[in-house]
Amino acid sequence: MNSFNEAIKADKPVLVDFFATWCGPCKMMAPILQDVKTAMGDKVTIIKVDVDKNAEVSSHYQVQGVPTLMLFRKGELKWRQSGVMQSKQLQEIISRFGA
Repeated sequence: MNSFNEAIKADKPVLVDFFATWCGPCKMMAPILQDVKTAMGDKVTIIKVDVDKNAEVSSHYQVQGVPTLMLFRKGELKWRQSGVMQSKQLQEIISRFGA
């Protein structure tokens, strides 16, 4: 939990993908997140959190469904949504809330 808290305190936006290895829609998010990273480069940090291996963090943020995406900036939760999202949508959200 401490390393997670340190990671989300960054000055630039941090997109967190709460996922599970057994989750079909979560697998669909992997190439989408790669596309976001390719498009946005150093403007965003993307972290994947396996809910089965990180129950404390998942519980703290009340993650009930996967995938759940959250955007943090300087430790503050700016946005969250469950379900698969497209790359363009995510890029717009990161630009809007992360600036």
